[in-house]
Formats: sequence, structure tokens, C-alpha cells
Amino acid sequence: MDKIKMAVYNYRDFDEAAYFEKFGDKYGVKAVPCREAPTVHNAVAAEGCCGVSVITTPVTEDIIKAWKDMGVSHISTRTIGYDHIDLDAARQHGMTVSNVAYSTGSVADYTVMLILMALRKMKMIMKRADGLDYSLQGSIGRELESLTVGVVGTGRIGEHVIKNLSGFGCRILASAPHPRDSVRKYAQYTELEDLFSQSDIITFHVPAGIGTHHIVRKETIEKMKDGVVLVNTSRGSVINTDDLIDALECGKAGAAALDVVENELGIFYGDYKYEVIGHRQMSILKDMPNVLMLPHMAFYTENAVSDMVEYSMASIAAEARGEASPFRVG
Repeated sequence: MDKIKMAVYNYRDFDEAAYFEKFGDKYGVKAVPCREAPTVHNAVAAEGCCGVSVITTPVTEDIIKAWKDMGVSHISTRTIGYDHIDLDAARQHGMTVSNVAYSTGSVADYTVMLILMALRKMKMIMKRADGLDYSLQGSIGRELESLTVGVVGTGRIGEHVIKNLSGFGCRILASAPHPRDSVRKYAQYTELEDLFSQSDIITFHVPAGIGTHHIVRKETIEKMKDGVVLVNTSRGSVINTDDLIDALECGKAGAAALDVVENELGIFYGDYKYEVIGHRQMSILKDMPNVLMLPHMAFYTENAVSDMVEYSMASIAAEARGEASPFRVG
């Protein structure tokens, strides 16, 4: 039996290739690699393919239409988030869309690492050490056990973060539209406004959307504790970046650890060390001594990459065979 063909954009030889080969045999799918981000011009790479696999680069209506003309009927993003895809255009052109899941430990462990690094002022300490400055002044940290951590969003990743944090003995507050009984063992559910006002550290684990857009903004920051530490490993749109910068500059926010930032699409995951990135907010945040800004790397483990490739291939195979992908989102 001939294998189903799928075009893979942003195909990475150094970490994904072996998994595409492995799971291609398992699901009867042949990956057609395109190492560039999708554009109208390289849509021809998907000719004769049932589906396309993408990552977090913009998938606009003109690209979707070009794929449709090539015979594509399904778009799978190898990510949990799918806000980079124009879902309305996909529906209009009769394209189904799916995302993936992956090991929750990847983001959950990374989140706790960022919390600890922010509390212990590791950015400042490491920069000083690079310059042979081993002084103590200004680098005193705080212990997690004595603090309250607020976790916004208790889906699979948020719950895993809470379980990780429970071992540190800190007080944990949680806020979510659909509370989970399994979370109540470790955390106290409360209204978002109360979580903001009581938490020393706030970490976000929610999808992008109308209900989560700019949860953190001037008005809500004013309700937070002085010196609050903000951690975001979900989506950049959760935080109004200009308002966060203002809060950091005036000292209302004590620190921030950001794996994501607004308007990051098209910047991560390239090498721009000799170029102007054209993102003023990122440039400001990068130079703040109390801000850890990472390039959307929380997910990036061997386990997670394997899951992302497998579930993307499984989704395209299922849709091509007339079965609804369990990861279908549109």
C-alpha cells in the first residue's frame, strides 16, 4: 500500500528527522520535507499531499488557499497552540486543523526552573560571574517555601506544575474556569482577582484567546503584590508587554521570567545575532537584570519532540483515511 504523503514545513534534520522516519513507518505516512517556513511561493512543496505539518509560524489565508489548490485537506501544527493559523480561512476553504499534545513534564519542569531562577536572581549572578564579580551585594534571593504561588490555568500542564510545586512546601493558589478535583489535593482554587492580590509569584498556563488576552495589564498589575514575580510559559498575548515593562521599571513587578512574548512570530527560532530583530519590547526586556527572556523553549525535550512528530503524523493519517483526528481543533 502506498504511503500517505504529508508536507513538513520547518523540517529540522538535527532533531525531528529520525522521528519522522520512525513514525512514518508506524502510521504509513511519507514526510516530504521543506526546511523553510510556509509561504505562498513554497506551497508547491505540498502538491499531492493530503496534509501539511507546521510549527508556530504564520499560516495565513493566502497560504491556506495555495495549499488547497495543491490538494491539501488538513493542516496539523506540531504545537499545542494554534493561534498562528487562520482558522476562519481554513474553514472557509474546507480545511481541517489539528494540534498536538506532548509530555507535560517538559513545560512543567521548565516553569519551576524559571521560578527558582527568578527568585534566586540567577541572571544577575551568572552575568557577574562571567565578569569575575563574585560579590554578594544585591544578589540575595528568596526561598519558595515561604511564598505563595498562583497558577493560572489547571489543564494538563498547569496541574503538572502544581504537583511539582507541592514538593517545595509553598502555598499554592489556582484559578481556572473548570476546576479539577485532582488539583484540590495540592492547591486552593480561588477567583483570579484574589489569586492576583495574594500571590508572590504568578505563573500562566492558559491558551491564547479572547478570554485570556492581556490578563496581565495595568489594571490587574495594580492589584498584585509589590514585587510580584511573573512567569509566562504559555502564550505571549497573556501579558500586555508595555504594561509589564512599566511595572518592572517602577518596581511594582520584582521580576519576570518569560519563555514567550507578544509578536514573537517570525523571530523565534532564527539566528539574529548580527541583525536588528525589529522588536523593541524584546530588546528592552532582554537588557533588564531582573528579566529572564527565553526563546520559546519550554517544550523542547526529546520526549516532547517525539510526541509532536508522532501526533502530527497520526492526525494527518487519520484524516486521510476518513477518520477524525483526536487532536482536531477546527
